[in-house]
Amino acid sequence: MKTIVSRGVFALLAAVCVSTSGLAFAADRVLKASHQWPGGKGDIRDEMVQMIARDVNNAHIGLKIQVYPGKSLYKPKEQWGAIVKGKLDMTAFPLAYAAGRHPEFNLTLMPGLVKNHEHAQRLDKSPFMQRIRKIINDAGVIVLADTWLAGGFVSKKNCVLNPDDVKGQTFRAAGKAFNEMLAGAGASIAKMPSSEIYSALQTGVLDGANTSSASLVSYRIYEQVKCLTAPGEHALWVMYEPILMSKKTFDSLTKEQQDLILASGKKAEQFAYEGAKKADETLVNTFKKAGVKVVYMNAEQAAAWRAIADKTSYESFAKDVKGGRELLDMALSVK
Repeated sequence: MKTIVSRGVFALLAAVCVSTSGLAFAADRVLKASHQWPGGKGDIRDEMVQMIARDVNNAHIGLKIQVYPGKSLYKPKEQWGAIVKGKLDMTAFPLAYAAGRHPEFNLTLMPGLVKNHEHAQRLDKSPFMQRIRKIINDAGVIVLADTWLAGGFVSKKNCVLNPDDVKGQTFRAAGKAFNEMLAGAGASIAKMPSSEIYSALQTGVLDGANTSSASLVSYRIYEQVKCLTAPGEHALWVMYEPILMSKKTFDSLTKEQQDLILASGKKAEQFAYEGAKKADETLVNTFKKAGVKVVYMNAEQAAAWRAIADKTSYESFAKDVKGGRELLDMALSVK
């Protein structure tokens, strides 16, 4: 009889322990953060998301953030729809990836529109970017951290400095505007996210590509190419890649949680400005160490590319996007 009672009491206590431990586990709400780049490899976008996650996870305010790097939760372009619907809580996202739904976003990766990191900072504070952020907000998404990353060209065949250098080659670019410009210069276009560039170069699907400095390093593109056209004072490739949060998620948080996430986002933004310049330095050093030739465009070469962009990317944007000419002129007015 004693044994039966003891076993019954033990079973009851065990059930209580499981129940209370489950309640303790459920006390913290867990948000999902997603991005496409390798985790823990020094990529600036991963580090920004991890910074916000660490701040939240260490604050003990009933909230945790779980980071899913390397497109392990969503494919790169699927993240926009997921965050709009509130299925995804946070992402580091190249905004031009959502240009299919909001064509205005193509201006955040327009050839030669942003010349360097200092110019990006001026553009970021302009009425043009206020308009872009309004489109983001109206879609149900908020910006936690503004991020502008420079990038460059790589090729398995030759250095890319002048438009003629891409003729007859198959190139990957990150968005419609660059595709149009490269096609205008005589290149064939293959579309894919930056995470697929390495294998496409390796298998001969691509001859060259352009993408951010961080991605060129994170994806070890230096193993597959002969020459890098690095960003400098006349960077042709500069892209807006902010940290975004679902407005549905944000509005469901407590004031304390919201304030912490906003403050952490601003900290990540400050880190990104200096980090983006360091990413360019790391790019050059890494590629040189790997034996890849490194070159820079001068003002005349950048102007030659911009002349092609004027007749292709810029012209089609002004024509095809409602209010496109006005929005383009707003961006071009920032010197």
